[in-house]
Amino acid sequence: MVEPSARYEEIKIPLPDSVHGLEEVSAVLGIPRWWPTGARVGVVLAHGLGSDMNDATLTQLHRDLTESRFLCLRFNFPFAEAGKRQPDEMQVLRRCFRSAINVLARDPTAAAAHLFLAGKGLGGRVAAEVTISRVRADGLILMGYPLHPASKPNELSADQLYRVVSPMLFIQGTRDRYCSVDVLRQTLGRVGAPTALHVVHEADHQFKVLKKSGRSEQEIGQEILGVTEGWMDKALGS
Repeated sequence: MVEPSARYEEIKIPLPDSVHGLEEVSAVLGIPRWWPTGARVGVVLAHGLGSDMNDATLTQLHRDLTESRFLCLRFNFPFAEAGKRQPDEMQVLRRCFRSAINVLARDPTAAAAHLFLAGKGLGGRVAAEVTISRVRADGLILMGYPLHPASKPNELSADQLYRVVSPMLFIQGTRDRYCSVDVLRQTLGRVGAPTALHVVHEADHQFKVLKKSGRSEQEIGQEILGVTEGWMDKALGS
């Protein structure tokens, strides 16, 4: 008997309103083998500014989580689908994210029982905004969170973090110009929700490391996966 393996479906997510002339955006749904048995945990992953759902870090995490045991969806925001560099307004981004979440509930017999929202850069900020607007999530996974403008740690943009009630995992590189690790630690000390911070040494905003570090992109990806899985299990009480 051949065991079933994870499968990946290219799908379209309908938008509530037309944006850039688009009625839908592209997405990839990763369905783990044996789904929907087990804990039935779903993860929705959003990309950052200057990239799309095919971002290398996001794609690797999406595949690794799916191959593990999680129902995973990565998708394009409208500006990325339209090939534009300027991001959409936050209201548009929030609506698109919520539409992506709804995909996991299309089939009630195979819907996720638990939900985690993940985002890289801008995608993480939108994930936080979505949970503030009455979307219940078991946790947020925020990678390379844009806490301030490049190399300007005194110009914080952290108001939404103070309003989040879901547990949050921050995965942060030490060379990220958009988020000083020291400033992030100070900020998290004032956040009311449970938080955890994992520092990826020598990684930049895109989680790239210098060659002299001796580490590969695959090794960084495995580090992120291990931290993410362990934290999710803890958040679920496993």
